[in-house]
Amino acid sequence: MKKIKYTFLSLIMASVVASCNFLDKEPYEIVPENYFQNENEASSVLTGIYAILGQSTFYGGDYYLLAGGDDLSCYGGSTGRVSNTGLICNLATTSDPAVTGLWFTLYNGIERANYFLEQIDKVKDITDAKRLQFRDEARFLRAFYYFNLVQNWGDVPFKTQSTSSSESLSGKDLPRTPKDEIYQFIVKEMEEAANTETGGLLSAAALDYLPGRISKSAAWGILARVYLFWAGEHYRDNLPAPAETRERFEKAAFFAKKVVSEGGHELSGKYWDIFIDMCSDKYDTSNKHESIWEAEFAGDGTGDVRAEGRVGNTIGIQCSDFSSLTNVVGKADPGYAYAFIWATPKLYELFGYVGPTTKEEVSADFEKDERFIWNIAPFTYRASKISKDKGIVGRTFQDDYLYDWVMSADGYGSVSYDYGLCSEPEYDSSIEQIGDVYTKRPTNRDNTRKDLCCAKFRREYEPATKKNKNMTSINFPILKYSDVLLMLAEAENEVNGPAAAYTYINEVRRRAGISDLPEGLSQDEFRNAIKDERAKEMCFELIRRYDLIRWGDYIQSMNEQVSRANSGRNWNQGSQVASFFAIPERYNYFPIPDSEKAVNKLITGNNPGW
Repeated sequence: MKKIKYTFLSLIMASVVASCNFLDKEPYEIVPENYFQNENEASSVLTGIYAILGQSTFYGGDYYLLAGGDDLSCYGGSTGRVSNTGLICNLATTSDPAVTGLWFTLYNGIERANYFLEQIDKVKDITDAKRLQFRDEARFLRAFYYFNLVQNWGDVPFKTQSTSSSESLSGKDLPRTPKDEIYQFIVKEMEEAANTETGGLLSAAALDYLPGRISKSAAWGILARVYLFWAGEHYRDNLPAPAETRERFEKAAFFAKKVVSEGGHELSGKYWDIFIDMCSDKYDTSNKHESIWEAEFAGDGTGDVRAEGRVGNTIGIQCSDFSSLTNVVGKADPGYAYAFIWATPKLYELFGYVGPTTKEEVSADFEKDERFIWNIAPFTYRASKISKDKGIVGRTFQDDYLYDWVMSADGYGSVSYDYGLCSEPEYDSSIEQIGDVYTKRPTNRDNTRKDLCCAKFRREYEPATKKNKNMTSINFPILKYSDVLLMLAEAENEVNGPAAAYTYINEVRRRAGISDLPEGLSQDEFRNAIKDERAKEMCFELIRRYDLIRWGDYIQSMNEQVSRANSGRNWNQGSQVASFFAIPERYNYFPIPDSEKAVNKLITGNNPGW
């Protein structure tokens, strides 16, 4: 069981209500100095700032519909579904509810942080060390929320005083501040908070490597992410690279290297270890500390702890709904999932598995990348044909090779639901088969289906005896050590060339079970290798869209999928999803919400094309 999740999150619901209601009031209705007066109360209010991460408009739900569509993943399903909210189906408008919800959620977090920072020095019953720690956690979170605003909207209104501050009672309408000015603020706040000598953030070791709390490692890693995105900002504005670009890559390398040299983090033994932990409601069972920062969720929809999310349900392996059948539990109910997010053939093919027609072919031309069988579902859950009360009676694997791989020593079969191999394992849709089966290999590789369900977050590991239909306790990874290693490799390549970067990318590749990159790559070749490695390592983690934007590849990479989707080659849902990839240039930014413009008269325009 996780060590702090419940104690940390049991405060969230109370603090969300208290701080949200409080912060929404007009200044004349509150008496701020009386709100929190000791360490426990300050901790509760700080928890309310953290709670923004888990809101249904952010990592708790709608963020997948905003950032989940890229060249490797799309909104899909067998029913021809189309999302009318978010950007994921290329249908967004300036009144889109998901866009609007994220905008106001992020500013809510900033408002909470501003208020907290104005009051924390007035708290008397608290040690100086704890006051500094709390203050810098709030500063970091405020900066992180601003980073999300800038990543998505570019120039945005900027304020560092709460609505309740007497200094901000007049002129509440705010114009958009140039994004470079906000970046300067973001990195200053994060760097000062994580400063080894004067910053208040604790080391990951001092926090017992529990990823629900901001550590120096988390701040350094996010700083690397900020500097890399800032270094590529010019691409989405079609401008030449500024003179500061090299310095930003240097800064990214510097902070990523601090995580590597000072953070005490390692890669777990197997790629899937930390995801099984997240799904199992556990922390770091491998004791490698690979997960650096997670959005926390807890509870199962009942009881006193109510801080659930949709990880594994919105994004997870498709499964039938048995939530109303109290007798269907355990392996018979792996957990309902809408499974909105599906892999594209591009991701499938990046792993090198081309759909061979014999096992001999696969042995000859395929280097096993362990991330393949975890990220892309090699099977579907199969419900009983006889009675719904029997629930799931086995899995149907895409082919016999993938079944053998999952269940081998190189797979995760020993820690997954093992239904046992059916006595007649070749799938036969006309009969009831009990246990795992596999479909017959196509004689033509072009008939191999390569648009399969996202499998990274698996509800089958949830500890709840009876799973809630929609809500889960599965955490979401915001920053992992493997991401840091790849950011360091990328930044080193940009500053010093490939020679300085091989060590970091190869560490990630070796853990995946594949060979080192060949020596002697040019800077461009190595850059492309990094792009592919990040795709395989971080797919479905809501990072790819932003990587493509900062590389200047987003619009082109999306548009390139249209013809492949329309062709239907290896893409069963191709015609259904083709239009989702035909995005225009304006998708480099989110639109400023109409509801913001209606109340803020100093925002008169919108982002290009909106």
